[in-house]
Amino acid sequence: MIVAVDVQYTQDQAIAAGVLFDGWQDAEPLEECVSMIENVAAYEPGKFFKRELPCLLQLLAEHRLHPDCIVVDGYVYLDGVSRAGLGKHLYDALGGVPVVGVAKKRYADIGPQFEVFRGASGRPLYVTSVGLELEHAKESVRAMHGAHRLPTLLKRVDQICRGMRPV
Repeated sequence: MIVAVDVQYTQDQAIAAGVLFDGWQDAEPLEECVSMIENVAAYEPGKFFKRELPCLLQLLAEHRLHPDCIVVDGYVYLDGVSRAGLGKHLYDALGGVPVVGVAKKRYADIGPQFEVFRGASGRPLYVTSVGLELEHAKESVRAMHGAHRLPTLLKRVDQICRGMRPV
């Protein structure tokens, strides 16, 4: 099972959402889940993981999720190879569950080897990974369902945590 996760913030609260699916090409989720998190840490520039990681861990624990792979909205490595981002901190916290990071915006130290173009979009997604070979992660994201830049299930988890889609 794969789970795509995302978090949306409102002042000191957060909504964490997860979309579970079996295969990278699935068009529909097996399940959707949401957790409400109170007293969220303040945003610290350069330390985004301190705010988001506890939310994701609560989502996984609250819904008793034990995925084979997790897809995060963001980076595993901020430079693609060694500077830990949210995904790497999640990987470490979970004891080695593979994590694929899919970011919509380029981080300063990310080179073109992390770009994935989907659909007719001329704008890439940026894919990083840990516990899964980068090329396999990129091909998996490229193969995800949807004709547009953002895969269907990644768009869906974003909509759920923004309250735009009921679970």
